[in-house]
Amino acid sequence: RRVREAVVSTQSTGEIYEKDDEMEKAAKILQELQVETFGSMEKKEKVEFILEQMRLCYQTKDYIRTSIISKKISTKYFDSKDTDDLKMRYYRQMIDLNLHHKDYLAVSKNYHEIYTTPAVKENDAQWKEALQRVVIFLILSEYDNEQRDMLARVKADSNLSKIPYYQNVLTCFDTAELLNWSILKEVYSSHLKSKAGQATTPLDTEDNWEVLRKRVVEHNIRVIAKYYTRISLSHFASLLHLELKEAEDMLCKQVVKGTVTAKIDRLDGIVNFTKPRDTEEILNSWSGNLNSVMTLIGNCNHLITKERMVHQVN
Repeated sequence: RRVREAVVSTQSTGEIYEKDDEMEKAAKILQELQVETFGSMEKKEKVEFILEQMRLCYQTKDYIRTSIISKKISTKYFDSKDTDDLKMRYYRQMIDLNLHHKDYLAVSKNYHEIYTTPAVKENDAQWKEALQRVVIFLILSEYDNEQRDMLARVKADSNLSKIPYYQNVLTCFDTAELLNWSILKEVYSSHLKSKAGQATTPLDTEDNWEVLRKRVVEHNIRVIAKYYTRISLSHFASLLHLELKEAEDMLCKQVVKGTVTAKIDRLDGIVNFTKPRDTEEILNSWSGNLNSVMTLIGNCNHLITKERMVHQVN
């Protein structure tokens, strides 16, 4: 009972500070209670209180503390019944936090959690909006194994066919073909941006369109690295539809990230995508080739011996 009274008193005091626009005091007083250690409180009450702590910390721009507090909530709790509202509140706050850090893959995952919420699945407009944002933030996120795994899971969703333009743009990034940025923007901008009377989308801002342009260039670099072993810098830049310096800068960033392996010969103006082999790999290759040669010699020797025996019999 004393624990409950302390929680109610702290919440009331925090609400008073919030009404007086003293957000920092409101956030500080709620942080004094570590409700996750209170065994007498119900799980739902704990989650609600922690969500309030997160909200106030985010509003006071204490993003690090918001991230730390968010880890106090186990997402497995949202698998229980009657937790849809709390789940939505939690992931909405996580979306705001991850957007601040520009962690687009995390945002895509947050929207995917909202998309899989039973209450959202029952509403066509809500699940379509959530799935659309899953796709947009997925293509805005940087390429890595985690992003590829997420892309494969989203692409396998049967509901994706009900939002064809989003399915098509996702397929573009999953296909080993060069993308033309100008054509892509012209074809999809009217469909990926919000229309009058609709909720805003992430691609309503020019900043995110610039991020998407970079993702298109990065995709094209990976495609070129897949099909070319050597290519001139000028031709490389023309395939990317970029100036020579920007093309070189983008390639260097991809090499640093480990997405592609490449070397630039500035004197000859050649980009070499051949992956260097270490000593052990060269020796293993030589040993394999030697074994193949010896096997062929053995087969030839067997065939020659067979022919001689046949000739002697005749």
